[in-house]
Amino acid sequence: MALQGNLRDFSVTEILQLLGSQKKTGCLKLEWNTERAQIHVADGRIIGTRSPGMKPDDPLLRFLLRVHRLSDEQRRGLLSIHKESNRDLEDLLVNGRYLEADELKMFLERQILNDLMLVVRWESGSYRFEPKETWPAPPLVRLSMEGALIEAARRVDEQKRFVSKFRNPYDLLGVRDLPDPDEPLAEEEKELFGIIDGQHTVAEVVEAAPLAEYEAYEALDRMLDANWIEVVGRRDPGLNESSSRRLLGPPSPHTSVPREILTAVVVLAVAVGLHFGARVLQAQRMDPTPEADVFAAVQVDRLRGALDLYRRENGRYPKSLDLLVNDDWVGSEQISIRGYKLGYALERGGDNYRITLDRDR
Repeated sequence: MALQGNLRDFSVTEILQLLGSQKKTGCLKLEWNTERAQIHVADGRIIGTRSPGMKPDDPLLRFLLRVHRLSDEQRRGLLSIHKESNRDLEDLLVNGRYLEADELKMFLERQILNDLMLVVRWESGSYRFEPKETWPAPPLVRLSMEGALIEAARRVDEQKRFVSKFRNPYDLLGVRDLPDPDEPLAEEEKELFGIIDGQHTVAEVVEAAPLAEYEAYEALDRMLDANWIEVVGRRDPGLNESSSRRLLGPPSPHTSVPREILTAVVVLAVAVGLHFGARVLQAQRMDPTPEADVFAAVQVDRLRGALDLYRRENGRYPKSLDLLVNDDWVGSEQISIRGYKLGYALERGGDNYRITLDRDR
């Protein structure tokens, strides 16, 4: 007899716990109003939340776009290749050298947990388990059922707290203080430091962050608790950014990196090297200037990521940064850093490059 029924009788968590304890293999299909979801399991472990192949709304594809790991141009290219070959998205990403296998595994785990957090909250709808619908290839990830459900439950509880803490999406966020050089920073926090400038709202920061929505709020929560960032104002929903700045007046001393911190140039350069990746300050890639601040370092680090992706696709680095924009690897605003003159030059016949930053005086 097939395992099926109503989510009012058994929750998604209870059904998955049953599949895990009995080490089932197959696909759990869930429906709630217009929403559809599926969870593939193998021997009681979660291996995916997407269908084999590559649909335009593929959850993994959507996630990679959300976290800025793929561009829209790359998405169109992948869909075109899939249409001709009918190969699975995971196969296309690895063999097309869009991502390395280990990197794809990391993104798959994040995407699965993100999807799982959403469906475990469904309180009604229907479910059906299809034991004959097995994943056609060896799975890249095998998440422990118990561990995944515990993490999903934790995220649901935390999200309720975030809703209360960030109840006004129009609050403007600014930097209050930089982390101590010995303070370990998560990758999510590094990403957000390059976006928070006192001129963007909570909603805008979350939307611009190369993170899933939950991941962005979780990082913002940690940064607020550590007093690294603070609310510096509020934008009227009916006003654009420039209008809101006129009403709020000049930014407070905390809306950007404090001047006294910028004078401690040597310490800051070391902090940037420790916290924002040693590769930012590698001699062959960037000429570190004494005035380089945290925000500039983060932007350069992102630009380097786009350059590495371009080289992976084309076999060499671009002749100019404009080519990154033309090929949709970055936006035009990402090849300029406010307050600096950004220099870019190829080296060794296109096998390496140098980025320089000089204060725009």
